[in-house]
Amino acid sequence: MNRLATALSPYLQQHAANPVDWREWSEEALAEAKERDLPLFVSIGYAACHWCHVMAHESFEDEEVAALINQFTIPVKVDREERPDIDAVYMQATIAITGQGGWPMTVFAAPDGTPFFAGTYYPREHFVRLLNAVGTAWATQRHELLDQGKAIVQACAASGPDLADVTDACPIDGPCPAGAPVETSVLDEAAVAIHRAFDPVNGGFGGAPKFPTAPALGFLLRHHIRTGDARSLQIVDHTAERMARGGIYDQLAGGYARYAVDTEWIVPHFEKMLYDNALLLGLHTDLHRLTGKEIHGRTADETARFIVDALGTPEGGFAAALDADTDGVEGATYVWTPAQLTEVLGEADGAWAAELFTVTAEGTFEHGASVLQLQADPDDPQRFADVRHRLLAARDTRPQPARDDKVVAAWAALAVTALTEYAAHRDQTWADEAADRAARLLADVHTVDGRLRRVSRDGAPGTAQGVLEDHAAVASAFLARHAKDPDGGWLARAKDVLDLVDRHFTTGDGGFHDTADDAEVLVHRPTDPTDGPTPSGWALAATAYGEYARVTGDPYYRDAAYRALAVAEPVLRKHPRFAGGLGIAAESTRW
Repeated sequence: MNRLATALSPYLQQHAANPVDWREWSEEALAEAKERDLPLFVSIGYAACHWCHVMAHESFEDEEVAALINQFTIPVKVDREERPDIDAVYMQATIAITGQGGWPMTVFAAPDGTPFFAGTYYPREHFVRLLNAVGTAWATQRHELLDQGKAIVQACAASGPDLADVTDACPIDGPCPAGAPVETSVLDEAAVAIHRAFDPVNGGFGGAPKFPTAPALGFLLRHHIRTGDARSLQIVDHTAERMARGGIYDQLAGGYARYAVDTEWIVPHFEKMLYDNALLLGLHTDLHRLTGKEIHGRTADETARFIVDALGTPEGGFAAALDADTDGVEGATYVWTPAQLTEVLGEADGAWAAELFTVTAEGTFEHGASVLQLQADPDDPQRFADVRHRLLAARDTRPQPARDDKVVAAWAALAVTALTEYAAHRDQTWADEAADRAARLLADVHTVDGRLRRVSRDGAPGTAQGVLEDHAAVASAFLARHAKDPDGGWLARAKDVLDLVDRHFTTGDGGFHDTADDAEVLVHRPTDPTDGPTPSGWALAATAYGEYARVTGDPYYRDAAYRALAVAEPVLRKHPRFAGGLGIAAESTRW
């Protein structure tokens, strides 16, 4: 066992038996690199990541490769979900060097953390050549490597977002103007720009791989609510239905996978993330409220059950993810052949299920197996329910994917908000009770000495401090609980968290840094108002400020929301598809 055996992160623990002499990211690891005069090898991933597992099996479990890593570097493992600040810094460097990013992330850095080379997944043979090249270059061309690293860091630091200066119109120490922080014309143009990227056949945006892009869909839904624009609603409705009928959605147990490798939502990467399911639960709940369509109500019901039953933890939180692989094989738990359907269901029901779920002799996945789809509702609901029940019971006897059972504050908070709103719409007490338990875990376990911790596991908080998205999402979750339980103390808790944002994350001109002012100092301080799979921390903070202002009427928080959106308005205008979170906040923050 190496030094990861006692780590809180399940991802780090997955590597505890590697022959690589891994360390967690720490001041001690950087000091050791300096003392031994070796570069850092920083490997970043997450527990549910398929290609992280592949590189681990090919390289990190291999004695020869491990010997090279240990000889030439100080190896450091980072769970990107536990330390999103480290991930953000090195992802920016990876994209600057290679033009693209992903996980596993492979970074070589000077002892102070300055990256001089970065990439993603490397097959064993390529990685061995890379290790030898880094070892040689560190010994013979170190000045060039360090100069390259400085140039990368400078480029990353200089490539910040294009922001507006609103200090004259809305001074930090004075009131902001009346009205909305973002002109309606900007929001309307952003919606039209997203419309142009829409896939009218399959739904979603762009080509393969295809992601749910929940923030952009959420913005279009709110644009429709404000304007009545039928096109925005139709895009969200069609996309959500195509996803819910595709292989990206688990047709037996509910819940969404991370993304599809094709344009038709047929074959997913099978990891299931809490954050996707929380956001898509909210989307289907809103769509059912607006359209009344059964597909959205049913999908909301099943997704809520998946979050609570499959991801719920004994302490009341929600686990971060289910793995993409089962026993090293991607999707093994989920896929079917016609013969397997017949074995479970018999000839008649097996043939019926094969046609219903598009399970073919050729297969839609690998080795003749198919991912279940539901392109149309069956004409016999009773038979459908019985077939699903029997297939799920049989599937439950298969080996199951591992669960990353750490609780991430931001993602649990997104689930609290979604479950609270779902429970109110569908009158589901069990969902509201689950939301309340998770909110109390965030209040009681993740809040330590007046500050918010990023993760917990088995009811114990980790050491990583919460980043901006944690604070903002938690504040909104507490406000959602306040709407349900006005006497439960949730409004005061929300204010406490927002005051932490105000004290530790603001830039001084209305914007936000992603890390606190007293957080660990990295090679630069990340600041990014654009979305990932979830709305940016900046957008979530603006939303939370606006929500608190609406509930309390406090002009301080109204002005803070106004500034945050007005400062980031150029990002929404220039990159609307990747700034849906800002659009949601701007559509929601209208006084």
